[in-house]
Amino acid sequence: MSRRTWTLVVSFALVAALGLLGAFVTVPYVALGPGPTYDTLGKFNDSEVVQIKGQPEQPVGGHLTMTTVSVSDEITLFGAFGLWASGRYALAPRDEFFPPDKSQKEVEQENTKAFRDSQTSAEVAALRYLDYPTKVLVGEVAKGGAVDGTIEPGDRLLEVNGRAVSRAEQVREALTDTKPGQQVPVVFRRDGERRTAQVTLGRAEDRTQGLLGVIPIDRPDVPFQIDIGLDEVGGPSAGLVFALAIVDKLTPGELTGGRSVAGTGEIDTQGKVNPIGGIPFKMVAAREAGAELFLVPADNCAEAASHTPDGLRLVKVSTLRDAVKALEDLQAGRSVPSCS
Repeated sequence: MSRRTWTLVVSFALVAALGLLGAFVTVPYVALGPGPTYDTLGKFNDSEVVQIKGQPEQPVGGHLTMTTVSVSDEITLFGAFGLWASGRYALAPRDEFFPPDKSQKEVEQENTKAFRDSQTSAEVAALRYLDYPTKVLVGEVAKGGAVDGTIEPGDRLLEVNGRAVSRAEQVREALTDTKPGQQVPVVFRRDGERRTAQVTLGRAEDRTQGLLGVIPIDRPDVPFQIDIGLDEVGGPSAGLVFALAIVDKLTPGELTGGRSVAGTGEIDTQGKVNPIGGIPFKMVAAREAGAELFLVPADNCAEAASHTPDGLRLVKVSTLRDAVKALEDLQAGRSVPSCS
């Protein structure tokens, strides 16, 4: 073969090799983009997303949509370039979402747990906002701690150091004036039986008062049950929207005012709304689902304001109470906090 022919053959082989690499070799990145949306006032797989069992639900209207971010893994070089060039997706290092020291199953389990915890926090926050009572359960017991072997996870705490407790923060408040080594009574309930234990308080490096050695958690103390029928989603960022759906179904009137409302935000049991990641993609998903209004955690406002899709109005919220008030103010024609 001539020199020119050899040059063409080698060039073709290189192009073919690069094509194969680009088409089949994966890159250490994931693609982030708009994910599925779910109307928490509607149904999913023929069941209500948020259902109140044991108490009549109030009529609701409009849409209250939770948003998600899609994470595409195992993408090729060409696939990554195509997703990035579309302007709809962004690339992020894979290790940020799938740490090398954890299996994919472990990551999925953590995301599922975070989602379930967000549901529980949403329930507690909503019922607290509505002035329903709460109770304190023992979430974890420190191994070798003051109550190890006496109190178990799932026990209900009734009194600590002579003070009744109905919220988790009251457990620590009851120990404010105590010291390590001091004995205090703890009244708790297990399997319907009321019990009392004398506990010798432990010591912690970061506090001067005595340590009980438990993680108390708030739970609703109500004669009805709240079921959230989504099990295909991970992460904690749906908490705010779940809490609003619960409030809407337990109070008269339509909280949305018939609007299509979407939002995001992690929520704690006190009703505080915390920032989340991926808000530009969630806003795109919300707008494509028909949302007119998007509830934004206050700490996400700057990012949201710089990526707002056309036709989507942003409302800034810091707490569940803020969110409810904003929706009520919109119905009444009053101004509401924005991200601009």
